[in-house]
Amino acid sequence: MKTQALRRPAAPIALAATLLAAFLVLVAPLSASAHDALVSSSPAADESVDVVPTELTLTFSAKLIDGEGATEVVVTDPEGNSVTDGEPTVDGAIATQPLTGSGPAGVYNVTWKVVSSDGHPTSGEYVFTVTVGDDGAATAEPTAAPTAAPTSEESVAPSASPEPSVTAVPISQTDTDVPAWVWVLAVVGVIVVAGLVAWIVARRRKTPTSTDSEAPSER
Repeated sequence: MKTQALRRPAAPIALAATLLAAFLVLVAPLSASAHDALVSSSPAADESVDVVPTELTLTFSAKLIDGEGATEVVVTDPEGNSVTDGEPTVDGAIATQPLTGSGPAGVYNVTWKVVSSDGHPTSGEYVFTVTVGDDGAATAEPTAAPTAAPTSEESVAPSASPEPSVTAVPISQTDTDVPAWVWVLAVVGVIVVAGLVAWIVARRRKTPTSTDSEAPSER
């Protein structure tokens, strides 16, 4: 009498294990590296305002993680002096930094650092322009200096007056690299899956596919 054990193919199991390993190695690090981004600000990048506002707001793409030292905002005037007033506050995805509201006309630099909802710090900077300033003095504009009327023996050489210009600095944002624990988790997942596949294959090989037995003959 012959008895044959049922044997399930190991190919679907190996395929599923391979797909799971690919997900851990590729998809998981990519999702972890998507940090929150700055979506808007007031004053906005390259915006011109009359005077320094009483506060500056930064709006991000997701809720920020708040805590001591987690959020930092520094605003400096054209002379490099800070115009921030105290510590920033965080309400969901919005960070608010009070300003002193005093400063000369010119280009102001904003530097910020926050902690994203995924737990990773991100930072950036941009500029805005104050056209008048709290001292009432507007941004200097070039004026033509009076010149004496030339005589018949003099020649007038054309001269160009220098004009002040403001160079716009685009918003820059720096994200940290993918954390080490994500890669460790991916490697551990691959090792576990590979070990599981090896165990299943070894077990299948040890299982006999068929057994033959003959009934004892009578003499």
